[in-house]
Amino acid sequence: MKNILIPTDFSENSWNAISYALSFFKKVRCNFYFLHVSPHQKVLGNGSFYDSKNQVLDKVVDRDKKQMERLLKRIQKLPLNEKHSFFTSIEYIFFVDTIRKQIQEKNIDFIVMGTKGASGLKEKTIGSNTGDVITKVKCPVLVIPEEAKYSKLKEVAFPTDYNIYYKSKVLSTIYNILSINHAALRVIHVAKKEQELTNLQKKNKDFLQNYFEGNIKNSFHFLSNPKIEEAIQCFVESRDIDMITMVAKNLNFFQRILFHPTVEKISYHINVPFLVLHE
Repeated sequence: MKNILIPTDFSENSWNAISYALSFFKKVRCNFYFLHVSPHQKVLGNGSFYDSKNQVLDKVVDRDKKQMERLLKRIQKLPLNEKHSFFTSIEYIFFVDTIRKQIQEKNIDFIVMGTKGASGLKEKTIGSNTGDVITKVKCPVLVIPEEAKYSKLKEVAFPTDYNIYYKSKVLSTIYNILSINHAALRVIHVAKKEQELTNLQKKNKDFLQNYFEGNIKNSFHFLSNPKIEEAIQCFVESRDIDMITMVAKNLNFFQRILFHPTVEKISYHINVPFLVLHE
């Protein structure tokens, strides 16, 4: 049984993330927890707000409840999946605090969040909810860009510079996702120019090869390009990549790929889901 947390602001962007998640986990028995964190949480913490005899508060709460009811009705119109159960909650505290609370209380395995593509991540890296969750919450996050549409997972790209030793907790999550979908892993090493790996890099690469050898179809690739983002874009297009997975540990490498400013020829932010993992 997997416990999936899906924050929603009731927008079409968040609906796209919900729709993707339901399809992505369609073969897995899951509890889906739909969470709405009211944008009025700061106001609700102000004592003067409560002195208004709850008039404004009542309107906010009533509106949020009705939107959540409409969301559930929309989900119920989809084909029934007996492996899925749905739960809802509405909170009025700060967003990241709420996410952490939900993870602890409900033993969450994955968070699924929508984003408005490149601009949604780069313009407010610190302030945006998705960016905050990716960088501040230690739980696997499946990021669904606004133009990403579900298709059977066949190819997953894993960019790495081989400078980090990945613990089994991280690799087992990737392994499970690949196994469920019978998908292949494509490990990508991007560097400005081709040069011999250091002893540390060789050791970490060998460990990755040994870990996935046998049961998971995989291949290892090298791309030479001074701009990591352009190399990833070329690889995504040439291999028809369905998902990119990364570990949020080497922040410089990680942020260059995921939080890069909008560039016209860089489109993987807009249509390719990201699976972000933490150790």
